[in-house]
Amino acid sequence: MGAERLQKLLSQAGIASRRASEELIIQGRVTVDGKVATLGDKADPKAQIVAVDGERIKVNTDLVYLAFNKPVGVVTTADDPQGRPTVMDFMPPKPRVYPVGRLDMDTSGLLLLTNDGEFANRITHPRYHVEKTYMCQIRGPVPKPAIRDLLAGVELDDGLATAVKAQVRIADQTRSLVEIVINEGRNRQVRRMMAAVNLPLEALVRTKIGPVHLGNMGQGKTRLLNSQELGALYAQVGMGAA
Repeated sequence: MGAERLQKLLSQAGIASRRASEELIIQGRVTVDGKVATLGDKADPKAQIVAVDGERIKVNTDLVYLAFNKPVGVVTTADDPQGRPTVMDFMPPKPRVYPVGRLDMDTSGLLLLTNDGEFANRITHPRYHVEKTYMCQIRGPVPKPAIRDLLAGVELDDGLATAVKAQVRIADQTRSLVEIVINEGRNRQVRRMMAAVNLPLEALVRTKIGPVHLGNMGQGKTRLLNSQELGALYAQVGMGAA
């Protein structure tokens, strides 16, 4: 890859944004092969040791981290024997990326994809408690006890499931929107939780994973995670500093 400016390398490693990386360099906290770096310096991470506060950073520009707005009807697999559209149909052929966790076919919204296996494993591992936020469209009004039950925990066939947060965002007599946050990733968990409290779910959208927001990204569209998002996720799963 050759030499790159240190601000870019720190950003690619998920250490900090480029602007924040400049501050790290100005503060004398960045070294290249043991020598304190100055603003404007370049380095080749494959040939030189770049460190922040004495800890070597890992930079691999071959790694890709994507956010994708999955439409309803698309399955979260690399290949589907039934011939249904998969998330891979929306991805460029190279580099090859894979979904981080799953969204069921009937759920739309935010999905992460990457070719960084360790990152994917940690994001989906329950020990790191990465929060996922969903917007649930419910038919009719939402009784207050249903929200209390979601927060207290509902019994599913694979154990107790508890919402980190749950609140009604919009409500009328015909339709309501409930926002729910969970930090697990069990199969169809939100759908089963809604069924457990007798809320008739009409549509389900995942709007957020950790610090990454779906925002106004169109369905079927993909974007790269920015350095702030990646740095925050790395920090949360113990792979680097934010």
